[in-house]
Amino acid sequence: MKRVAKTVGTLGLVGCTVMNIPFALADDSGWYIGGNIGQSRAKIDDARITAQMLVAPTTAASIIDDNRDTGYKLFGGYRYNKNVAVEAGYFDLGQFGFTAATVPAGTLTGKIKLKGLNLDAVGTLPLTEKFSALGRLGLNYAQTRDSFIGTGAATVLNPNPSKNQINYKLGAGLQYDFTPSLGMRVEAERYRINDAVGNRGDIDMYSLGLVYRFGVEKPAPAPVAEPEPVAAPAPKPVAVTPPPPRKVVFSADSSAESLFDFGKAIVKPSGKQALDRFAADLKGANYEVITVTGHTDRIGSQKYNQKLSERRAEMVKAYLVESAGIPAGKIEAKGVDGAEPVTKPGECKSKKGAKATKQLIACLAPDRRVEIEVIATRTSK
Repeated sequence: MKRVAKTVGTLGLVGCTVMNIPFALADDSGWYIGGNIGQSRAKIDDARITAQMLVAPTTAASIIDDNRDTGYKLFGGYRYNKNVAVEAGYFDLGQFGFTAATVPAGTLTGKIKLKGLNLDAVGTLPLTEKFSALGRLGLNYAQTRDSFIGTGAATVLNPNPSKNQINYKLGAGLQYDFTPSLGMRVEAERYRINDAVGNRGDIDMYSLGLVYRFGVEKPAPAPVAEPEPVAAPAPKPVAVTPPPPRKVVFSADSSAESLFDFGKAIVKPSGKQALDRFAADLKGANYEVITVTGHTDRIGSQKYNQKLSERRAEMVKAYLVESAGIPAGKIEAKGVDGAEPVTKPGECKSKKGAKATKQLIACLAPDRRVEIEVIATRTSK
């Protein structure tokens, strides 16, 4: 029990260390689960095993190894960003063995079963939009259960030895993403194993599996192409007086009618209600164009904020097209990252390079917004 408690504590300490590494906020973060199955291959030290299990003057005349089996693993992990993740899981590498013919006449049969827990740091390198390369390095806590049977002149000293021990593991592979949520992995892994009779070797597993990511945002639906308008007789010229543009500002978060959570681009239920009221006010109006502009605060890189502001504007546009029936051609969506803050310089202070605090995030809430500007026309009497 002391060995098990010590092992669990060690794995937990490594996990806490990895989980507390400060990473930048990113839409690529989130939890995932998966499983792999494939072939496992063992390196069996025949000479060491037979030397320890046979009693002189009995010797091994020939040995037949059974060093391949089916193995599998189940895992769950957290992805900090597109490059770094941590995984924990359960593995079963299968059963391996050997049969030795002895002199004087007899046989010695040995089998070993391997299973345990692992904790890995996983690095990902995107190669294309769908393909990425994987690399992993971690610890495995393996439980080895041996059994030996001797017949004839073969005598077994210890028929059922067992051992639990921590060792390293490493691996590499490729991943192909069918969708942002579902992907397929091909992996090669090496587990360092010390068995119960002093054999030190490696178990290699070559496997194929699936991985599923939770909470992945769906892209905004593509605008439906409008049919070509039928030419109509030119109307009589009328005097048109353009009224001043109407601008409505929606908060991204920190309000009762917020559109998005911090760092996200999915429209919340409260935001949908606010957009529904806005769309209801437009009914009957003769508007020319609606401009949707997404803004972010200064937290994060310019590239990340530009992408997030554009995605927020596109999500609002998609909702107005789908729910309010506004023609997609009359809505222009754009993002301007954090270049147009509402807060004044020096109003929300933070130390340079410091991690974003809850107070700083709350203070910069007015900067995280979506502005909708409507330009309409009316005919003069």
